[in-house]
Amino acid sequence: MINVAVVGMGGIGNNHARCYQNNKAVQLVAVCDMIREKAEKAAQKFNCPAFGSIQEMLDSGLKIHAASMTTGGKENGGDHYQPTMELLRAGIATLGEKPISNEISKAREMVALARQKNIPYAINLNHRFTPAARQAKRWLTEGRLGEVNILNMTMWINNTNESSPHFHMRALHPHSIDVMCYFGGDIRKAQAFFKKGAGRKAWSNVQMNVLFADGAVGHLTGSYDAGAGYGLEHCDVVGSKGRVIIREACEVLEFHNRLSREYETYHYLGGMMGFDDTFQSRINAWVDDLVNQTPPDKIDGKAADALRAQLVIEAAIESWEKGTVVDVPAV
Repeated sequence: MINVAVVGMGGIGNNHARCYQNNKAVQLVAVCDMIREKAEKAAQKFNCPAFGSIQEMLDSGLKIHAASMTTGGKENGGDHYQPTMELLRAGIATLGEKPISNEISKAREMVALARQKNIPYAINLNHRFTPAARQAKRWLTEGRLGEVNILNMTMWINNTNESSPHFHMRALHPHSIDVMCYFGGDIRKAQAFFKKGAGRKAWSNVQMNVLFADGAVGHLTGSYDAGAGYGLEHCDVVGSKGRVIIREACEVLEFHNRLSREYETYHYLGGMMGFDDTFQSRINAWVDDLVNQTPPDKIDGKAADALRAQLVIEAAIESWEKGTVVDVPAV
């Protein structure tokens, strides 16, 4: 049995706690929030002790093997860096929330500490943890798509947040870029164009072109000005032999053979009915990695993957500000 804690008891933290309680391989032994009232409320809900700080939790003597770090992020009043470093220094396997950090130096420091201590450190990049994405990845690995030539991604929602000029790019698109890299590998170059929506102060729409390390080309369309009526997410991977389309993050998977008009369509693979189901799927994969003692550098959705996505985001912003194509640094 793996003893887990959740740090940061907002909506996402409560979601993590619920998913842990649904997994028979773990026991939720603690919840923690600097706002004591939030911790106490969650403790009553999940029937475990509440703590007002990580240090208080560590000093309690509880045996904690792993934790979710689900604070809101710097622009939402929290900060991922400090609590993550506290957990890692204590030797606790950590599943963080995206973005890993909007400050690349801090993201690199967290990844480096986990490597130094050989501790599993992953990020909740839940969009890749769907049966549709897994099946598409198998087809790609088996060669059914052939050589990938083009990879296009669309992700958009309604979000009125204006907390910083590039909140949209930094808060939403760690997910979309991670999915692109999941299928296409490392991104080497980025070129982006941004637009402010009507009445906006922040850049709420983006079109980004990318060049992958293996030569494939890709594109991201993103927005905080597109609602439910437009859908949520669309991924299109075009290879020399076949093409894969994933609609609505997980609801529909299509395979199109390049040389035939026939195609395959799969709906709700694995019983996943919508995006909300991806949280349980991602938590289960994290727990499986812990149970199986997966080496930290082989963890699915590891922190280095989130750092890779963040490097692309910062390159895109630099591209817009400088009006040029920008090289993406190595992780």
